[in-house]
Amino acid sequence: MLRLPRSTSVRLALGYAALLAASSLLLVGFLWWRTAVLLDRRNDADISAASQQITEQLRDFGTRGAVAAVEERASAAADPRKILLLADGELKPMAGNLTVWPPQVARTQGWFWTTLPHDGGVHEVRLLHSALPNGLHLLVGRDVEGRTEIRSLIIEALSWAAASTLLLALGGAILLRRAVLRRVEMINDAAAAIVRGELGQRVPTRETSDAFDQLARTINAMLQQIQQLIEGVRNTSNAVAHDLRTPLAELRARLEELTLLRPPAQVTFEEIQRAVADIDRVIAIFNALLRLAEIDSGVRRSGFRRIELGGLMTEVAELYAPLTEDKQAAFVVDAPEGLAVNGDPHLIAQAVGNLVDNAVKYIPSRGTISLRAARAADGAISIVVADNGPGIPEDEEARVTQRFYRCATEETRAGIGLGLSVVEAVARLHDGSLSLANNHPGLRAEIRLPSAPA
Repeated sequence: MLRLPRSTSVRLALGYAALLAASSLLLVGFLWWRTAVLLDRRNDADISAASQQITEQLRDFGTRGAVAAVEERASAAADPRKILLLADGELKPMAGNLTVWPPQVARTQGWFWTTLPHDGGVHEVRLLHSALPNGLHLLVGRDVEGRTEIRSLIIEALSWAAASTLLLALGGAILLRRAVLRRVEMINDAAAAIVRGELGQRVPTRETSDAFDQLARTINAMLQQIQQLIEGVRNTSNAVAHDLRTPLAELRARLEELTLLRPPAQVTFEEIQRAVADIDRVIAIFNALLRLAEIDSGVRRSGFRRIELGGLMTEVAELYAPLTEDKQAAFVVDAPEGLAVNGDPHLIAQAVGNLVDNAVKYIPSRGTISLRAARAADGAISIVVADNGPGIPEDEEARVTQRFYRCATEETRAGIGLGLSVVEAVARLHDGSLSLANNHPGLRAEIRLPSAPA
C-alpha cells in the first residue's frame, strides 16, 4: 500500500504545489490590495469633490442652492451608486436619495465604512459626513458593493486556481514517482544482482548529465572496485593455497621420511635445514601478505614525512652492492640532491629495493643495473631501475603486478610472486604509479611519485 507521506516524489510534488499555491495567493492578494487601494482612492476623491461642490453651492446660493444641488445630483442617472443626503440640525432629511439619516453615523464627522439599504438591498457603502454652515449636515457617499463583488470574483478564481494546482500537482507527483521509481528500481536490481553473486552487473545509464546518471556512474565505479577487490581476494586465496601447499607438503614428506628412516645425524641436519627453508618461505609469504594488507589499508600514511631521495637511494645501493659484486655486474647509481617526496621512507626503500633485487636476480653474469632518479617534465619524481636481463614478455606486463603471478621465465628462480605487487601498492599509497617497459634488452621499471613542496 502506498503511503503518500513516505513517498519522496509525492512529498516533493505536494511541497511544490503548496509553494505554487502560496505564491499564487500572495500574487492575487497583492493584486487585490492594489486594486482595492486604487478603487478606494478614486471613490474618496469623487466623494470629496462632490462634498466640496455642494459646500460651495451653500456658500454662494444659501440653503436653497445646496438643496437644489443635492437634488440635481441625486436625480442624475449617470452614477446610480451615489449616496447624497442633506439634513437640518435635527438630522431630518431635506434632500437626497436617503429617507433617514444613518444611525451608524449620527453627528460624528469624518469618513465611515458601513452598510445601508440601497438599490433594493443592504450594501456596503463609503460615507463622508461634513458639518455645513447654518447647522446643516451633509452626507456624501458611494455604494461600493462592486468592490465586494470584485473581491468575491478574485476569491473564487483563487479557489479554482488552487484546486487546479492541486490536481496538476497530484498528476505530476504520479508521473514523477513513476520516473523516479523506475530509476531507483534499476539501482535496486543491480544491487540485488550483486548480492546474488553476479559481480558483473551494472546500473544502466542514459549517457546524460542528470543526477541519476551521475549516481549510476558512481555506483558502477564502486561496483567495479568491489568486483576487482573480490576477485583479488579470490585470486589471492587461490594463490596462497597453491603456494603454501607445495612447501608444506614437502616439509611434511621430509619430516615423515626422517621419522621413518632415522638417517645419520649429518643427513638429518641437512633435511632440517631444508625444512627451515620451507618454513621461511611460508613465513615470507605471510609477511608479504600482511605488508600488502597494511599498505592497502592506508595505515602507513600516518608515518609520512619529507624524504630526500638522494640519501635513501644511496642506502639501497649500498645494501645490494654485495649481490651485484657476486655477479660481477656493473651497478650505476645516479641520485642527485634536491629530489624529495612525502611518504613513508621504509616503504619507499622497500619498493626500490624490490626492483633492484629483481634486477640482480635476473641479470646474466657481468650484466648491468642502473638506479636513477630525476624530475620529470610534469614536476613528478621518477625513480627508474633498468637492467639487461631477459625482461618480461609484452603480453604479461599488465599481469606481473598481480599477487603471486610469476612469468614463465621465473619458474626456475626463487620467489613468491609478491615483489612487484608490493611495489605497485607502495606507489599507489603515495599517489604515484608503477610502469614497466622493455629496456631492449631487459626491463625498465619506473616509479613516479608526486614531488614534495619546497
